[in-house]
Amino acid sequence: MDNRPVGVFDSGLGGLTAFKELAALLPQEDIVYFGDTGRVPYGSRSRDTIVKYARQDIAFLQSKNVKMILAACGTVSSVAGPAGEHFGDLLQVPFVGVLRPTAREAATATRNGRIGVLGTAATIRSGSYQKELAAINPDLQVFAQDCPLFVPLVESGFVQPGDPITRLTVERYLEPMKAAGVDTLILGCTHYPIIAPVISQVMGDGVTLINSGREAARFCTALLAEKGLVAHRDRKARGARHFYVSDRTEGFSSIAGIFLGEDVQGEVSYVDIDRY
Repeated sequence: MDNRPVGVFDSGLGGLTAFKELAALLPQEDIVYFGDTGRVPYGSRSRDTIVKYARQDIAFLQSKNVKMILAACGTVSSVAGPAGEHFGDLLQVPFVGVLRPTAREAATATRNGRIGVLGTAATIRSGSYQKELAAINPDLQVFAQDCPLFVPLVESGFVQPGDPITRLTVERYLEPMKAAGVDTLILGCTHYPIIAPVISQVMGDGVTLINSGREAARFCTALLAEKGLVAHRDRKARGARHFYVSDRTEGFSSIAGIFLGEDVQGEVSYVDIDRY
């Protein structure tokens, strides 16, 4: 048993999809969330820049005495390796990314062996999902599409199913997926589940969406139990939640509250991430 907090980080708001799932699965756990809102998005950056930013994010969370780190960011997970191998010299605690648990769920879910991957430019360029899925089942056919406008849409609050801007953008990006006949679609960036209703409308009922934030949270939950790190508290007790950002707290609080369904105004603090 271990009452230290779980650390979660992302380039901005997207990781809240994983945070919300984790909080629902483990309500008794203290959770520290860092959103690098001052440098979002990561997906358009070079690999070296992404690694630099991720190392700072990890260093910050470890300064908060976390017991595990969940990189709720598809871009970071794609360059880090499934268990954070590229950060091995820095990591002092177990590390979970979204890549491996998401790929495993997609491979299980597909019926026709045709899987689509939506991600940031950096994630798609890395070929990480293609490699992971090929290792699981080399007979799978994988179709990848980068969606650079999805993160700005989410961060700007264009998330309602009826928003014509979001709808047109989703239709444009998903056209190749529909043509390929995929029956399973990986939302390879944790921002994307926030607009999942629009994606589902465009793809149709026959396509299963794989929420990378949800799968990562489930994997994190199982790993905490396996390593004996679950908090020693009554499951009915609500753990503490604190949010840190690298830009204005007000902007994060207002949109985060909508996504999480609760007020986070008093739980958000600014951190100078360049100190780490």
